[in-house]
Amino acid sequence: MILLVTPSDRAGECATALHGATGEEVNVAESLPRAATLLRAGCYSAAVFDQYLVEAEPREADTTLEHLGTAIPVQVNLAISGVDRLVRDVRAAVQRRKREEIQARQSAIGRLQSELNDTVTALLLSSELALDTPELPLAASERIQSVHELVKKLRHQLESTGITRVPEKAAGA
Repeated sequence: MILLVTPSDRAGECATALHGATGEEVNVAESLPRAATLLRAGCYSAAVFDQYLVEAEPREADTTLEHLGTAIPVQVNLAISGVDRLVRDVRAAVQRRKREEIQARQSAIGRLQSELNDTVTALLLSSELALDTPELPLAASERIQSVHELVKKLRHQLESTGITRVPEKAAGA
């Protein structure tokens, strides 16, 4: 969903063009206080601000920007920009935001994979070393073997979801 913030008479035309170009629903706010209300109530991919409003009401603009959430702000001068330029600017901003989200997600997955690999490998090695302890009581050996099997099961579940890949050599499987 896109939020278009402008008091312009062209708001309807701009909203229709944005909807046609992006396929996203477009809500129009004629003022910054109304925009802040809509931003608090919904989830927007972009918030398009008429530069006139931002310059004429800087305090209200700052307050409204605090409510952006994950929406990417786009500022355009609708007095001199045509609809084509508006669509181009918004489309570029939304695409840039999607690329940033993909990169952030991939980075988080990479960190999670590394942490899980380390933890699963440490659990497997620790349980294998514990099982090799001489004169280990049978009850303790059975419990450690149970933990070892659970960790191996966890490793296979993680691998099947594509979250992590534990090297077989370290896993002792």
